Amino acid sequence: MTTSIVVDDVSKKFTLRYHRTLKQMTVAAVRRQELTDSFWALRDVSFEVKQGESIGLMGLNGSGKSTLLKLVNGVMRPDRGQVLARGRIAGLIAARAGFHPQLSGRENIYLNAAVQGMSEAETKRKFDDIVEFADIGKFLDSQVGHYSSGMAARLGFSVAVHVDSDIFLADEVLAVGDRPFKKKCMARMEEIRDSGRTIFYVSHAAASVRRMCDRVIVLEQGRVGFDGPTDDGIKYLEYEDGPGDEPDTDDGLGADV
Repeated sequence: MTTSIVVDDVSKKFTLRYHRTLKQMTVAAVRRQELTDSFWALRDVSFEVKQGESIGLMGLNGSGKSTLLKLVNGVMRPDRGQVLARGRIAGLIAARAGFHPQLSGRENIYLNAAVQGMSEAETKRKFDDIVEFADIGKFLDSQVGHYSSGMAARLGFSVAVHVDSDIFLADEVLAVGDRPFKKKCMARMEEIRDSGRTIFYVSHAAASVRRMCDRVIVLEQGRVGFDGPTDDGIKYLEYEDGPGDEPDTDDGLGADV
C-alpha cells in the first residue's frame, strides 16, 4: 500500500513574548524580568500513514494537534525532522483560514479555492455546488468579516470538500455550526473516506471519531502517547464517559468542545 504521509522525528518550537510595546520591554528590562520564553509544541513525533487510512488525531487542548496538522499541510515547517506528504492536500484547519475579511463570500470562494490549489476554471465549474452545500443564502455577497464562526466554517468546509485532493485535513470542523450542517459534513466526510482518500480528523468527540476513523493517534504534551485502533485510543484517553462527550446518537455526532 502506498505511503501517504511520513512524519519523521518532528519537533516544533514556539516563542512566547511577554511584553509587546517598547515601554513594556524597557520596564521589564530594568526590572530584569524575562522578555520571552519558548516551548516545544511537538517533540520527536514519528509515524506513517498509508493511502486511504482515516486517522483520528486526539488529545487534550494544547497537546499539539493543530500544530501537527499545519505541518502536514505545509503551513509551517518543523524545527527538527521532516514531514512528507504525497499528493494534493485540502481541508479546513481553521474556520476563517484562507479568507479575506473585507471580501464577500463569493469572492472568498475563489480566493480560498486558489489557496487550496484549484484553478479558476475548476472553481467556476464547481461554484454552484459549493454555494449550495454552504447554504449561507443572502450572505454570499456580504463581507466574510461579518460572518459568524459557524457561517465561515460552512463556507470553508464547502470549498474544501469540493477540492479533488489525495489528503483531507479537518481540524474541529464540527465544533461550530448547527446540528443539521454537522450531519451533512459527516456524511460528506464519509464519502471522502470511502473514495480512498487519506483523512486526518481532529476532534474531541469520541462518537464522531469512532464513526469516521480506523486508527487514532493521541498526542500528550507534544509527544505521541498512543497510536493504534480507534476504540483503544478512545479508552486510552478515557473519553467514553468524559466531560463534554455525549452518548452516541442516531447520527453518531457526539459533541465537540
